[in-house]
Amino acid sequence: MQDQTPTIPRSLFVYSLLYGGLCVLAGVMGTKLASLGHWPVLGDLAVESGIFAFLFLVIISSAVAELFGQGMANRLVRFGFVPLIVSMVMLSIVIHAVPPASFWTDQDAFARLLGQGVRMQFAGLISYGTSQTLNVYLFSRIAGGQGKALVLRAWIASLLSQIVDTVLFITISFYGQDMPLGQIMEGQIISKLVLSTIMVPPLIVVFVRLGRWLDARDA
Repeated sequence: MQDQTPTIPRSLFVYSLLYGGLCVLAGVMGTKLASLGHWPVLGDLAVESGIFAFLFLVIISSAVAELFGQGMANRLVRFGFVPLIVSMVMLSIVIHAVPPASFWTDQDAFARLLGQGVRMQFAGLISYGTSQTLNVYLFSRIAGGQGKALVLRAWIASLLSQIVDTVLFITISFYGQDMPLGQIMEGQIISKLVLSTIMVPPLIVVFVRLGRWLDARDA
């Protein structure tokens, strides 16, 4: 009797695992602001560290779109909501409902670094879903789509989706508060565009080639 278990391409399995883990990691890393150094004309650039994990989400979803099509990449993005929401709920429970041990003195620091308000959590979900879906759409449509101008499509899609992500997250998180939203957005957008230009073009080539190599091993 033949095994009727559906087979999953090795690259899709590996990239799905990475994607889910990075969804959670992006939120945790985002509590640290990282310096990108001093740049001519641009000045000192700083960005929340979660962007390093988030750009890998962009790269992985683009690689999946290249290897398996836009529909599969969109499914990956939608499934990414699961680890995001589960991690948010679990962190909230651990911070607010589970009492710390009597001898543990880092509760306030733990809550300050990893605790997010409901508004910021909602902003993260909206900006994630919108920007990642936009990235997959643009990557799949620019310059004729699948099989053409891989690096150019990945770079442009990542630049535009990062702008949308920043505008949505900062607006939803801080609108109505006494904060210079325009200045915050400007610095974050410039920093993210610099990182997208450095990271995305070489890594999309690596991930697509790695995916094809993994799948060739199953053939």
